[in-house]
Amino acid sequence: MIASVRGTVTATGPDHAVVEVGGIGLAVQCAPGTLAELRVGQPARLATSLVVREDSLTLYGFADDDAKQLFELLQTASGVGPRLAQAVLAVHTPDAVRKAIANADTAALTRVPGIGKKGAERLVLELRDRIGPVPVGPDGAAGVTAGGWPEQVRQALVGLGWTAAQAEQAVAAVAETVDGATPPVPVLLKQAIRLLGRTR
Repeated sequence: MIASVRGTVTATGPDHAVVEVGGIGLAVQCAPGTLAELRVGQPARLATSLVVREDSLTLYGFADDDAKQLFELLQTASGVGPRLAQAVLAVHTPDAVRKAIANADTAALTRVPGIGKKGAERLVLELRDRIGPVPVGPDGAAGVTAGGWPEQVRQALVGLGWTAAQAEQAVAAVAETVDGATPPVPVLLKQAIRLLGRTR
């Protein structure tokens, strides 16, 4: 089990980073919020979870141990694999996930691509008693994802090497295409990267 990696970030992409550890570059799958904190050429430490399949070894990386533990807990629910667990953490902060499960907020859970109403109800049923403490803010409500999707996408773009001005323009362009329900953050981020790719 690879519990964490510490080394120099040598590359980043829309859904992963490469961290060089002892001369070996490890590809680590990360959510946009985690990628936003990484800088190419700078040292980084990621809590990691190694998922072993018959035909693959996939390393998932997280900003801290709390997110990693929640990622692993989510996979103990029926029908939740590593990709879906990471999608949950790409859309919501760990605190927001705990709040949604503790309060049976299936509407929040169904905002994650791949989770329908029945899947959300199953998550609540199976994990409610094991989700752990839910942090409460001064107004009595647990915090939601900070800054909303524009801020998350903006931070991720800057983390991937674009300037703040370029990130701002891309977020504004993507915002104009959002009509009705907001797509998940990873989808919006990929759309912004496509837009920026045309302007380079």
